[in-house]
Amino acid sequence: MRLVSVIKKVLFEKNMSSLLSNVSVAAAGLASFMLLARQLDKAAFGDWVLYVALASFIDLLRFGLTKTSSVRLLSGAAAEQQWAIMGTSFRINLWLLGAVAAVCWPLAFWAQQAGTGISRGYLLFLQWYPILALFNMNWNNATSLFQAEQQFRRMMYVRLAATGSFVLFLAANGLYFKWGLMEILYAHLACNLLASLWTTFAKWDGMAYLGKATQPIQKELIDFGKYSMGTLVGSSLLKSADTFIIGLSPVMGSTAVALYAIPLKLTDLLGIPLRSFTMTAYPRMAKRYHEEDMAGVRKIFYGYTGAVTLLFIPVAVLCFILAEPLILFLGGSNYADSLPQVTLIFRIFTLYTLLLPIDRFSGVALDSINRPKVNLQKVVVMTIANVVIDLVGVFVFQSLEVVAIGTIVFTMIGIGIGMRELKRELQVQSRYIWTEGLAFFKNLKSFLAV
Repeated sequence: MRLVSVIKKVLFEKNMSSLLSNVSVAAAGLASFMLLARQLDKAAFGDWVLYVALASFIDLLRFGLTKTSSVRLLSGAAAEQQWAIMGTSFRINLWLLGAVAAVCWPLAFWAQQAGTGISRGYLLFLQWYPILALFNMNWNNATSLFQAEQQFRRMMYVRLAATGSFVLFLAANGLYFKWGLMEILYAHLACNLLASLWTTFAKWDGMAYLGKATQPIQKELIDFGKYSMGTLVGSSLLKSADTFIIGLSPVMGSTAVALYAIPLKLTDLLGIPLRSFTMTAYPRMAKRYHEEDMAGVRKIFYGYTGAVTLLFIPVAVLCFILAEPLILFLGGSNYADSLPQVTLIFRIFTLYTLLLPIDRFSGVALDSINRPKVNLQKVVVMTIANVVIDLVGVFVFQSLEVVAIGTIVFTMIGIGIGMRELKRELQVQSRYIWTEGLAFFKNLKSFLAV
C-alpha cells in the first residue's frame, strides 16, 4: 500500500503531471505524423506540413499576446479576478480572430485570381486557417487557466480531445476510407471544434465571462503580452522559418519540406521534457520574484537548467547512434531513398538539442523577472541569424544540411545573449548550473518544493 501511495504521489506531482500531459499529446502528434507520412505522397505531405507550420506560427502570434501574461496574472488571483482576466483574454482573442480573417481571405482570393503559382500549402493556409482559428480559440484560451492553476492533467484531457480524436480518424482513414488531403483537413477542423465545445460547456475558456472583461486588465495583458508575443513568435520562427523558406524555393519545394519535416519532428520529441519543465519553472520563478527572493529565482534557474541538460545528454547520444532506424520508423519506407541525407540532418539536430535547455530557461528566467523586452530582443537577434542562414542555405547552396547547421549557430548566439543579461539582472554564474543540476536529482523533493 505504501508503494502505491508513493507512485500516486509521484504521478500527481506537478512536474510529472506536466510531463505526462506533454508526452501524451506529443505521442498523439507523433502518431498522426506517422500516419500522414504513410497516407500522403511526399508532395501532399509537404503541403500538409507547410499548412500546419503556418497555422502553428499564427496560433503563437494570437495566443502569445495573452497566454503568458494571463498565466502571470491568474497565478494566485482570487476567483472574481480570474473570471475578469479570462473574459478579457477571450475578448482580445476575438479581435485577433477578426484580424486574421480580414488578412487571410482577401490574400487567398488574390492568390487564386492572380495565378501566383505559390505552393499549395500556402494556399490551404490562407483559405482554411481562419476557420481553424475559430475552432481552436476556446480550448487554447482555456490552457492559460490550466497552467496558472497547475491543472496539467485537465490540460492533457482537453488537448487529447483535439489531437487524440484526430489520430483515431487517421487510423480509420488508413484502414477503411483512404481519403485524401482535403478530407483530412476537414477532420482536423472538426477535432479542434470538439475540444473547444468541451471547454465552453465547462466554462474554462472565458467566453462565459466576456461581460466581466475590463479595460485595465486588457491594458495590462497587452502591455506585457506584446513582448511575450514577440518572444513566442520569434521562438516559433527559429523552428518554422526553415520550413517556410524551403517551401518558397522553386527548386526544392514541397518534397524538400517533407524530407526536412522528418528529422525536425524527431527533434521536437526530444524537446518534450524541456517544454514540461519550463511550464512548471516559469510560475515558480515568477512567484519568487514577486516575493523579492532573488536567491530562490537563481536556485530554480540553476536546478532546472542543469538537470534537464544532464537528462538530454544520454538521450541525444542514443538518438545520434540510432538515427537511421528512427528515421525509418517515423517516415516509413517512402523515405528510404533519402535516408543518408535525412539521417545527417537529424544528427545535426541532436547536437542542437544539447544547447536548448540553457537557451530556453534563460528566456523563461528573463520573463519571470519581468524582463520580457530583453527576452524579445534576444529572440529577434536569433531569428535574424536563422533567417539569413536559411536564405543562404536554400537559395545559394540549395542544401538542407546548411539550414540544419544554422540551428546550432543561432542557439549559441541566444545562449550568449541570455546569460549576459541574467548575469546583469540576477548575478547568475554559469558554473552553478552543473552543481545545482546534480543537486536537483540528489535533493529532488526540496527542489520541487521551491
